[in-house]
Amino acid sequence: MQPSLSMLTTGAFFGAALAGPTGDYLGRRWTIAIGSLIFCLGGGLQTGAQNISYLYTGRFFAGFAAGILTMIVPPYQAELCHPDIRGRVTSLQQFMLGVGALCASWISYGTYIGFSPSDSAQWRVSLGIQIIPAVILGSLIMIFPESPRWLIDNGREAEGLKVLARLHSHGDENDSWVRAEFSLIQESITFEHENEAKSYVELFTSRSAFRRLFLCCALQASIQMTGVSAIQYYSVEIFNQIGISGDQTLRYQAINSVIALLGEFSCMMLIDRFGRRWPLIMGNQANMVTFIIACILLALYPPEANNSGAHWGFIIMTWLYNFSFSATCGPLSWIIPAEVFDTRTRAKGVSIATMTSFAFNTMIGQVTPIAMQNVRYRYWVVFIICNFTNALFFWLLMPETSKLPLEEMNSLFTNAPWIVVGLKKEDYVSHLERRLEEVEGKIESNAAHYE
Repeated sequence: MQPSLSMLTTGAFFGAALAGPTGDYLGRRWTIAIGSLIFCLGGGLQTGAQNISYLYTGRFFAGFAAGILTMIVPPYQAELCHPDIRGRVTSLQQFMLGVGALCASWISYGTYIGFSPSDSAQWRVSLGIQIIPAVILGSLIMIFPESPRWLIDNGREAEGLKVLARLHSHGDENDSWVRAEFSLIQESITFEHENEAKSYVELFTSRSAFRRLFLCCALQASIQMTGVSAIQYYSVEIFNQIGISGDQTLRYQAINSVIALLGEFSCMMLIDRFGRRWPLIMGNQANMVTFIIACILLALYPPEANNSGAHWGFIIMTWLYNFSFSATCGPLSWIIPAEVFDTRTRAKGVSIATMTSFAFNTMIGQVTPIAMQNVRYRYWVVFIICNFTNALFFWLLMPETSKLPLEEMNSLFTNAPWIVVGLKKEDYVSHLERRLEEVEGKIESNAAHYE
């Protein structure tokens, strides 16, 4: 499993690296279309593989495409949305990942019990089905609007205004909110061209840009250090260690996917009400508790003890962990990077953050089977510590970003102190409200003039 997993995550790392400049040059839609096409290539190579080299090559291309898509889709979603629903819409990334995992789990279970081990259809069918959503995405993405912020940043202001009106006011380009947002985007982009980071190098030299990059890379690294990849990739091996094998492991894994989907749906419905900061903190704390209980159970009742009650307790802890992660940390790892960068650096910053995620993902994928074999349950202590330090880190440094227009992030991350305990974001941002009042005042003035 390790070589196949490494090819996937390595491909994703390089795909995320390419998606940043491609998203800035070609736009968000064309980058998504390219990612879909490459995924079809990877899926085709895997499905028709005649030897292991074909399979590894297909995994690399599938990972490459996954890196492109997981990087570019959240910024595209964030740039289309009204601030009040941005969290809900951007969390669809994690929700649909959950839908995919759910489908994959039950398809794998079905092909496992439906085909004999000697029949290559057992794995070809499940690998071939993954091509279908890529074909649908690649076919339909071009009927969606391009990001209005990308259009305005590339000198296509009239098109950008039309898209804003289409998205937020049923096509009314004179709507006061649309005009205020359009004006704020123009002003923000002009400021970015003159003052903010424009290149990858400047992401590290601009204080405001580096602060955002640092937090987003730390967030993506912390997500992997919650233990999610260790459990997701090696759940079958983990269940085998406690005496569960065969189709039972796939069944429990499929149940885990259902639980994850429920958590992701909860996040999607509630994230814009509760914000970003505290769900991230509380989610890491809940993850820590589940790992503590799981460690105690494995220490007191090792697999060879054949204690079914303890084994069920461990399984339930993995399910509770999965719900906690899926309702908080998982979706937030895509929401926050997509919304904190400005238009000029969003694709670049999210690209580096996503590369960080896949780098740590690859590390966990390589270390976990070795650690499970040599130090067994003690390995999970690493994730107890990391979930605790994650919660402390974000309590100190992560400001609340919910319901802020994307153009106000510059003000927040430039003016607010690095230590954000007790911080009120309203003290550092108010541009959209001011601009909305100005636009409405002009409309009233013009109406009075014509009267």
